[in-house]
Amino acid sequence: MSNLPKRSEAPKESVWRIEDLYPNQAAWDEEYQQLKRKLGEIAKFEGKLKDQDTIAECFAMEDDLSLLTERLYVFANLRHHEDTAEPMYQALSEKSKKLSVEVNQALSFITPEILSLSEEELKKLIAAPGLEKYKRTLEEMLRQKPHILSKNEEALLAQVGSVSQGPSTIFGMMNNADLKFPKVKNEQGEEVELSHGRYIQFLESRKRDVRRDAFKAMYDTYAKWKNTLGATLNANITKNLFYAKARKYPSALEMALYGDNIPKSVYENLISTVHEFLPLMHRYMDLRKKLLKLDELHMYDLFAPLVEEFDMDITYEDAKKTVYDSLSPLGDDYRKALQEGFNNGWIDVYENEGKRSGAYSWGAYGTHPYVLLNHKENLNSMFTLAHEMGHALHSYYSDENNPYRDAQYTIFLAEVASTLNEALLMDYLLKKSTDPKEKMYLLTYYADQFRTTLFRQTMFAEFEKIVHEKTEQGEALTPQELSKIYYDLNVQYYGPGMVVDKDIEMEWARIPHFYTSFYVYKYSTGFSAATSFAKQILDEGAPAVERYLGFLKSGGSDYSINILKKAGVDMSSPEPIRQAMSVFESLLEQMEQLTAAK
Repeated sequence: MSNLPKRSEAPKESVWRIEDLYPNQAAWDEEYQQLKRKLGEIAKFEGKLKDQDTIAECFAMEDDLSLLTERLYVFANLRHHEDTAEPMYQALSEKSKKLSVEVNQALSFITPEILSLSEEELKKLIAAPGLEKYKRTLEEMLRQKPHILSKNEEALLAQVGSVSQGPSTIFGMMNNADLKFPKVKNEQGEEVELSHGRYIQFLESRKRDVRRDAFKAMYDTYAKWKNTLGATLNANITKNLFYAKARKYPSALEMALYGDNIPKSVYENLISTVHEFLPLMHRYMDLRKKLLKLDELHMYDLFAPLVEEFDMDITYEDAKKTVYDSLSPLGDDYRKALQEGFNNGWIDVYENEGKRSGAYSWGAYGTHPYVLLNHKENLNSMFTLAHEMGHALHSYYSDENNPYRDAQYTIFLAEVASTLNEALLMDYLLKKSTDPKEKMYLLTYYADQFRTTLFRQTMFAEFEKIVHEKTEQGEALTPQELSKIYYDLNVQYYGPGMVVDKDIEMEWARIPHFYTSFYVYKYSTGFSAATSFAKQILDEGAPAVERYLGFLKSGGSDYSINILKKAGVDMSSPEPIRQAMSVFESLLEQMEQLTAAK
């Protein structure tokens, strides 16, 4: 492992084609100025939103301004994520954030003004033929009416927008640009600088001291900053409580769920159903300890390979081909769109100095999606490619089949398409495998997907619920208290067969998703829904594929729960979670059989 290359050294064929958004910085600057000029025009509608023609015209301008803002924001932040330490793009990112707040402020009069109409007048507008394409917007306004404030209060909340981004921005800069990790020894005994991208690679080492040293180095670094990071997370929780109170929600959790129209019971049901199946997780930990031939299983052993001397070194080109082949059950149309993404600059492939960690799919309506990876030549990176392209193609189909407003699907739906791709990839690999070692490797990999997605993300969701509720009850969350809550959850989830190392108590300090509060539960519900979809597609074929593609094309044209229900998955019941757990149990049984056959 050499030092990371600089962004300027990244091969052209492995970086995304950002010029598809704007050909150059001058074009971005020009559109920025154009938007600033247009922004003043929206004020002409203020105080006049009473008849359907004026409302239709106002909505059309709102769409125009919102789409321009989205394009400018996405471009600026994609550039910033290429190298988070580059001052020019730090400044551009900040400029786009301020613009976004300014636009929200300028548009903030629209909803309260329309909501000042009587319920009868609103219902007439919903039924008006000239407002058909805004019907869902108007229906949503009526649903949101109890939580919309007066015109002046809405303008004030819009101004608070830039302040509210503070905790997330500070955490992002600290985590990606400023936090420096020490050097640790790799398997060859060479001193290498630890990074976000390399951390999991170290934990996947067959040498236990390499795993342990990387684990300790990571959490020792965060522990040094526990007071600052505790204050940052607390600031984010306080921000959530402020908005919940201002908008008259019973709690921060209910505010977060309200946007997707998800009942609180779905969140609580996820946690209680996963608790019911924790014995399966404990059984997996016992099996892992047995396979690793350890007297004690530690937290740094969770990623250690369970199959001796079985490496799956997968180049990026091989990963693309395998993902393409594995998604054949979804049909030719889906794979044609996938190939377009592979070949036409959607993807930024490799890690470079200063590049944002992790992976995501993002973009703006009207241009193709963008996918950020930090690709390594291993199985995990191949699954990440399948996952992020699932997101990208969901956006692609959604944008192709819906007007701007209805194309924005909710985050509740977002993790379904990505996880379904992973389920189909795993099914393909397991069916192809004839080598017991390879099969065991794949089974353990899939079992780890359940551990990290269904169990771990639910644990994160439970942590968020606890810390928000404690703050709502007036309790102080010191870094020590945050660490204790987090440590105790690990003990509960991993069970008596695991030595829960004290270092893990600092893991809360490095989870970026805690700054997008009450987001992570959607990984778990999405995983369950995807498991259900995958089973239907593999069992039924064409009719299930048609329902699934209908789901992708629906975008945000209805409430999330309804869109899934129409496609054949009912997330208002614990059934999809139970189905996922039955798959997990079957994996454990296969692993136990292979272990016994040795």
